[in-house]
Amino acid sequence: MKHFIVLIGNYGSGKTEIAINLAVSSAAKGLNTLVVDLDKVNDYFRMSDRVELLKENNINLVSPTFAGQGVTPSNMSAAVASAFAGDWDLCVFDVGGDAAGAMSLGRYHTDFAALEEGQLEVYDIVNVFRPMSESPEKIIKLKEEMEGFARLKVTGFVNNSNLLNYASADDIRHGYDVLRETSDMTGIPVAHTTGRKCFLDEFLSDGRDEKYIGEPIGLETYMHRSWEAFTNLGL
Repeated sequence: MKHFIVLIGNYGSGKTEIAINLAVSSAAKGLNTLVVDLDKVNDYFRMSDRVELLKENNINLVSPTFAGQGVTPSNMSAAVASAFAGDWDLCVFDVGGDAAGAMSLGRYHTDFAALEEGQLEVYDIVNVFRPMSESPEKIIKLKEEMEGFARLKVTGFVNNSNLLNYASADDIRHGYDVLRETSDMTGIPVAHTTGRKCFLDEFLSDGRDEKYIGEPIGLETYMHRSWEAFTNLGL
């Protein structure tokens, strides 16, 4: 059965990094994989910057600014529609971290609504070190805003808490504590905890409650950002 994963979340939460990791892992298993880049705001740090990487891994890409590869802004709608009509095993939607990105997803509401139960997962990617994500109350407020624009309900949180080059297992621990409370408040499970493998392994050795960890995903770093861009520009 075709599987859809939609990634929403705040700017700088790590949606694109996770989207690429999920796609690379899927393609490595021989699955026919498509990534749909709906980030129409952040031109500095997008999926289309890793075109060659995706090609090398036999991953198909639909992107609004992916010029010269058979997809243009004028036929973006038809290209996205192919995600529902095509013979894919996994389709990953990387959605921009603002109202415009979520609204671009909302236009496909009827396509998502027609999916069978179990085909769709909507993950809210949370980095508790980003603005508007530092507390359960802020995470819930942003989640509800994104859900309204996207016309989809979040099915799981992903703890992707990190400080880029200054990351440590303590970042994941802090994210765990915040999302444990958020999950209890909303009833939405923590689907995954992610991070660089060395930090993730250290965190997992703590023996914390698996209910608030979900399935761990060790991430390869494909997207590279400077600390200045991350803190000053939100990229």
